[in-house]
Amino acid sequence: MTFGQKLRYYRKKKDMTQRELASLAGLGFNTIGNYENGNTYPHNRRTYEVLAGILGCDVSELTGETDGDFVSDAGRYYGSSGKRQAQELVERIGGLFAGGELSEDDKDAVMRALQDYYWEAKYKNSRGD
Repeated sequence: MTFGQKLRYYRKKKDMTQRELASLAGLGFNTIGNYENGNTYPHNRRTYEVLAGILGCDVSELTGETDGDFVSDAGRYYGSSGKRQAQELVERIGGLFAGGELSEDDKDAVMRALQDYYWEAKYKNSRGD
């Protein structure tokens, strides 16, 4: 899950608007929207700490410093079915890479893009879109 998706998740979990979060964090309203949309990221660690404090989570939860594992995150946010779906995705994608035609950087980029699509689909499904 990206930083923006995690920020949105924790903000909604606190039943807070972007405007409320921005005000409490001393940030501009558009800044929170840009973070959540993945357009920008905080420039310093202190901003992550402030946001985590307001949202009641560890900084590492927002930044992914301790458990950036896609499958584990899917299980944490979407239960056993989310974890199973993520594991299946990883296994199927691994099969596509077996031919060895992509560089390691390209493989990483493909995996990140697919994970981003996964998180966005899960988010939209949870909203009923």
